[in-house]
Amino acid sequence: MRSYVSFFLLSVLMNGGAAMETSVPKEMPYGPLSEFEKKVILQKGTEFPFTGKYDRFFQRGVYACRNCGAPLYSSDDKFNSGCGWPAFDDEIPGAVRKSADADKVRTEITCIRCGAHLGHIFTGENLTEKDTRHCVNSVSLVFEDQEKGRIRRAVFAGGCFWGVEELFRGRKGVLAAVSGYTGGTVRAPSYRKVCSGRTGHAEAVQIFYDAGLTDYETLCKYFLEIHDPTQKNRQGPDVGSQYRSAIFPLDETQRKTAETLLKILREKGYDIQTKLEPFQRFWNAEPYHQDYYEKNGRTPYCHFYKQRF
Repeated sequence: MRSYVSFFLLSVLMNGGAAMETSVPKEMPYGPLSEFEKKVILQKGTEFPFTGKYDRFFQRGVYACRNCGAPLYSSDDKFNSGCGWPAFDDEIPGAVRKSADADKVRTEITCIRCGAHLGHIFTGENLTEKDTRHCVNSVSLVFEDQEKGRIRRAVFAGGCFWGVEELFRGRKGVLAAVSGYTGGTVRAPSYRKVCSGRTGHAEAVQIFYDAGLTDYETLCKYFLEIHDPTQKNRQGPDVGSQYRSAIFPLDETQRKTAETLLKILREKGYDIQTKLEPFQRFWNAEPYHQDYYEKNGRTPYCHFYKQRF
C-alpha cells in the first residue's frame, strides 16, 4: 500500500518552492485566493490528508477549478478511495492536463485552462472499473450544486452523440458538451457493448452550462429542435435502442420543464417518442468520440436545426 503521508511530505519538499506556472485569470468567479490556496494552487503544495472538505462529500453536482472557475469533474466520477483526498476515476474530457511531476515519479494534474495545480493521478490500484484515481486537493476545487450552483448539468439522448455534441458545442452558456452513455444496467460500458443493444444504454450528451448565461428550458428546447423527437429507437440511418430519443432530468425542476415542453409539442400535433428516463449516472465515451466532428473535419449527417417552438 502506498504511504499517502509520504506522498504529502515529498510534495512539500519537492514542489513547495516550484516556480509558479499558473495564470491568474482576469475574472475570478470565487474571489481572490487565500494564502493557503496560493501555496497549493500556485506553488504546487498539498493539503494534509483527511482535512479537505470534499474528501467524503458526495452530493450531486460539478467540481470547478478554484482559480478560474472551469468545470473539471462531475460528481458521477467521484468515489471514496480512503486515501484522505477527494478521488475521481475520470475527468470532464479536455478539462485536465497530465504531465510528469517534478519528483519524476508521479503524474501531476492541472487545470488545462489556467494551469492550477490540482493533485496527482494514479493507476493500477483496482479501486474502480476504470482503474484510475485522480487524487485532488479539496482546496483546488469549488463544488457547484446541481440545483443552485453556477455550473449545472443537462443530459440528453437523441441519436448518434457526435451530432448532438457538435450542435451544442459553442452555444451561449455551454461550457462543455461530452459524449457518453447513460440509461443502462452495465457499469463502465464500452462503445462496442452499447452498440450490441444489450446494455440498455443510450448514446447521450452531457451538457455543462453556466446558469447565469443560459437555462435548462433553453437547452431542452434546442435539443428537441436539433433531432427528430418523433422517431422511435432511431435517428436517421442509425437504428437501435441506443439511438433512442430520451431526456434524463437530474432534478425535479428539470423533469417538470421537460414534461411541459413535450406537452407543448404534442399539442402542436407532433407524435413525440421522446421519453423521460430516470438518471443514475453518466459514463464518458472513449476519447476518440469526443469532439468527433471537429477532429475529423466533418459535419453532422442526421442532426440539424428545425424550429418547433
